[in-house]
Amino acid sequence: MLRASYIKRDLVFKEAGGTSRGVLLTKPSWFIRLENEKGDVGMGECSVIPGLSPDDTAELPEVIHQVCSNINNYCQNYHTTLRAYPALRFALETALKGLTQQSAYALFPSAFIEGKASIPINGLIWMGDHDTMLKRIEAKLRDGFSCLKLKVGAIDFEKELSLLKHIRQHYSRNDLELRVDANGAFAPENALERLEALSAYDIHSIEQPIKAGQWEAMHALCQQSPIPIAFDEELIGISDRADKESLLKDIKPQYIILKPSLIGGFQSADEWIALAQNHQIGWWATSALESNLGLSAIAQWVFQKNNPLRQGLGTGQVFTNNLTSPLFLKGEQLYYQPERMWSNPFSEQV
Repeated sequence: MLRASYIKRDLVFKEAGGTSRGVLLTKPSWFIRLENEKGDVGMGECSVIPGLSPDDTAELPEVIHQVCSNINNYCQNYHTTLRAYPALRFALETALKGLTQQSAYALFPSAFIEGKASIPINGLIWMGDHDTMLKRIEAKLRDGFSCLKLKVGAIDFEKELSLLKHIRQHYSRNDLELRVDANGAFAPENALERLEALSAYDIHSIEQPIKAGQWEAMHALCQQSPIPIAFDEELIGISDRADKESLLKDIKPQYIILKPSLIGGFQSADEWIALAQNHQIGWWATSALESNLGLSAIAQWVFQKNNPLRQGLGTGQVFTNNLTSPLFLKGEQLYYQPERMWSNPFSEQV
C-alpha cells in the first residue's frame, strides 16, 4: 500500500522568461511524495507551463488531490486514466521509479549520478530586446558554450537576423552550433521565406516554425525547408502509438524534441524514440521549466540513451527559489555531484 502527499510551489524566474506566447514571471509546480509500507520514498514533479501544458486547467489541483487521496487505485493504470494530464503522469512515473531505487532522487544508476560523467547541453537564450539578447549571447559564449539555442519570433525579425549575423561574424559553424526555436510564431504563408532568410547563418535546426496541428502546411515545410525542422509542441496531446506513427510518417520532420512533462513521461518518450528511429528521425531531450527535481530525472534518463546530440537541460539556474540539488553546470557540461544534498520541497525554507 502506498501513501501520497503533495505540495504546490510557484517557481520565480530570475529574469522574465520571454517566449513568442508572452513573458513568464512565475510558473507552478506540484511536488508529489510517495511512501510504501517499508518506508521507501519516491518524489515526482508535476510542472506546468501556463498557456502550453495540457495540464494547465482549472481542474488540475482537484485532480492531483484525488490522485493522491486514492493513489493505490491510480498507480497501476495512471498512463491510461490520466492521459489528459501528461505532467502529472511524469510526476507519478518519477515517484514510482524512486520507490524502487536506493534513493528517491537517484533514478537511473549510471556514471552520471556517480559524478564520473557529464552531459553536454545547449545554452538557452531567452527572448528580449535586441541589446538584452546580445548581452545574453555574449555571456553564454564567455561561459564556453559551443551550442546556443535562440528563441525567435517575438521581436522584429530583421533584428533577430542581425543577432545571428553578429554571431556568425565572430563564430563559424565549426566553432558554434546555432539552433532556433520559433514556438509556432511564423505564419504558414511566410514561414518558408523566413526559413530561407535564417539559412544564411548556418542554422542547425528550427523548432516548431508554425503552430502545431497544421499537418499539411508542416509537411510542405519539412520537405522544402533549407533548415532541418524539429517538432516539440507538435507532439503534445498525441498519446496513441498509432497517432504517433502517423505524425512521423505523414509529416516527416528531421528531428523530434522530447519534453517528458509535456508528453507523459519516460514511457511515452521511449515510444517516440523507437518510432523516430524506425523513420530515421533524430531526437534530443529538453527540460520544460521543471525545478531541479524534474530536471534531474530527465538528465538521468537521457544520459542512458547515449544520444550524441546536445540536450536542452540548461534551465536549472533560471529560478530564484529552485531546489538545492546535486546538479551543477560547468561551462556547457551538466554534472551530478552525489555528495551534494537535496533540499526538501515540502520544507517551508524552500
